[in-house]
Amino acid sequence: MTLKVLVTGGSGFIGSHVVDKLLAAGHRVRNFDMVASPYHDPAVVEQYQGELTDDIAIRDAMDSCDAVLHLAAVADVNQVTLDPVFAEKVNSRGTACVLEAARQTRVKRVVYASTIWVYNGHSCEEVDEDSEISLPNHLYTATKFAGEMYCTSYASLYGLEYTILRFGIPYGTRARPAAVVPQFVRKALAGEPLTIAGAGDQSRRFVYVEDLAEGCVAGLEPVAANRVYNLVGTETTTVLEIAEVVRDLVGDVDIVHTEARVGDFRGAEVSHERAEVELGWTARTSFVEGVRRYYEWYLAEHSKAPDAALD
Repeated sequence: MTLKVLVTGGSGFIGSHVVDKLLAAGHRVRNFDMVASPYHDPAVVEQYQGELTDDIAIRDAMDSCDAVLHLAAVADVNQVTLDPVFAEKVNSRGTACVLEAARQTRVKRVVYASTIWVYNGHSCEEVDEDSEISLPNHLYTATKFAGEMYCTSYASLYGLEYTILRFGIPYGTRARPAAVVPQFVRKALAGEPLTIAGAGDQSRRFVYVEDLAEGCVAGLEPVAANRVYNLVGTETTTVLEIAEVVRDLVGDVDIVHTEARVGDFRGAEVSHERAEVELGWTARTSFVEGVRRYYEWYLAEHSKAPDAALD
């Protein structure tokens, strides 16, 4: 069935790929973001600009839509730490505004992008969507978990359907420069050492962005109503292994260890079984292959501006 879907944050890293996958699935798409998408023709994807907390702007963008894929957020944990008030405004209150606009415009489903950071510090070796979650120890996690609670509350009070998607660590083409893989690639190309916080044994469940975008589209399926899914890759990768993959791909540079980061994610193994069983979704791209695709994309993007430095 063809749906009219609003994507918040559709100009960004993950959102732009989600728009691509929605279009490929035959849906009609609107984008709501602070800036227009550089990746999509406005004749194909309607562009609405504004802030999440602007009630009129978000309601206007949502009018006549069947569903919302809510991806807009302050996603850089370092930025959250530097400006927690702004992060709360965007991530928590912004989500509340999206849900309220959906209620007022009679949208049927809000698909909410959360994070596997909610499992940080869990005592179990493996966690799934039914695992008990402790109070967060990072502001980023707190703002995203608040959004999950708003979703379940709106479902209980007003009958607004939700789907909560807990993302693994996304990477791939169009990634923001501050993310770990882009940082390591830029440094390696410049011959600079790759710095790692602590021993580098912090494990990550990465997920290639195009795989992740397909999971987001699957979150619109009827079976996903009022359900929670982990969208993670099938491999567990340490931060040290990330550096080693980039070094092997780009060039032989040193790997340097620095002081561990406070509140860094040290979660348990995250199960993706529910998404595979109920949605038929699983991440298909290996970490090594995903980094290679990003590296080739990065070189191609910078070759378009030969006078620009690789920074």
